Amino acid sequence: MREPAFWYRPASFYSRLLLPLGALYGAVAGRRMQRPGLDAGIPVLCVGNYHTGGAGKTPTVLALTRLLRDLGETPVVLSRGYGGRLRGPVMVDPIRHAAADVGDEPLMLARTVPVAVARDRPSGVALARSQGASVILMDDGFQNPAVAKDASLIVIDANRGLGNACLFPAGPLRAPLDLQLARTDALIVIGDGTAAKSVAAGIAARGKPVLSAHLKPTDASVAALAARRVLAFAGIGDPGRFFRTLRAAGIDVVRERAFADHHPYSQGEIEALIAEATRDGLTLVTTEKDLARLRTPGRMPSWANAIVPFAVTLEFDDAAALRKFVSDRLFKAREKKYRVASPSPGG
Repeated sequence: MREPAFWYRPASFYSRLLLPLGALYGAVAGRRMQRPGLDAGIPVLCVGNYHTGGAGKTPTVLALTRLLRDLGETPVVLSRGYGGRLRGPVMVDPIRHAAADVGDEPLMLARTVPVAVARDRPSGVALARSQGASVILMDDGFQNPAVAKDASLIVIDANRGLGNACLFPAGPLRAPLDLQLARTDALIVIGDGTAAKSVAAGIAARGKPVLSAHLKPTDASVAALAARRVLAFAGIGDPGRFFRTLRAAGIDVVRERAFADHHPYSQGEIEALIAEATRDGLTLVTTEKDLARLRTPGRMPSWANAIVPFAVTLEFDDAAALRKFVSDRLFKAREKKYRVASPSPGG
């Protein structure tokens, strides 16, 4: 889906026209969010966002994977597999699966961490536990009540914020903002912009941590594009963030091509981009998530070999604060589950 431009314009005619539908959508989503969920039996950390589209969830999941492993945990990611045909539950296998099977994000993540895909999240919990998970790391699902969360870490882009802050389809919000803020355990603000300041202030006023983070390109990615002129393309929630990240790293972006989020590239589209780049002496570059959608099971097709992936990692300004938050939440989750499993003799 390509986000409507009016979502990021104040007082748009179209947003005002759609406000009644947004109110109905918000009422249904709000009631749904308040349903009780399954107790997974092990800690569940959810990485989500308040709105549709990209905010930086995937690099956040990878950063938390590294942190959890440093803490001695065995994380398994649980995803609904958006864009994939398999309903699951199934463990993602990069050798056997393509993005059309399980979705681009799970396929990309599975190269680093075990990923369970399940449209029915409780069945995905059972599969993750069967794989020896000590912690389930939910990639999205903040608004889905099927599984109880022990901590919800919400990601927001500092440059985009919440757009017009209206409910879908009048704007990008997935549920009423007050309800979402009340259920947020920590806010992760990615970037240096000011569009998320009011949301961050609202979370801080509730006594919840606000963590700042930045996308940092890997040294290998920067070196691979040094002194080259590039044609950059992306079909993610916010292609502009990718183009800004390239330029901030000193990459000479001559041309940009933005596609809809999760765009299923055809061979013809890629060959046209390659031909354009070759004609003008440019290097073709895209995100790791976009590249995942081009993979056939186990390999990259020969017609896509000319594309250079640009890898980034998420770095937190106060890594110690994140570590303390996660450690505390894991301890409290296990303490709570132990009390439930071991009632007092009089009970």
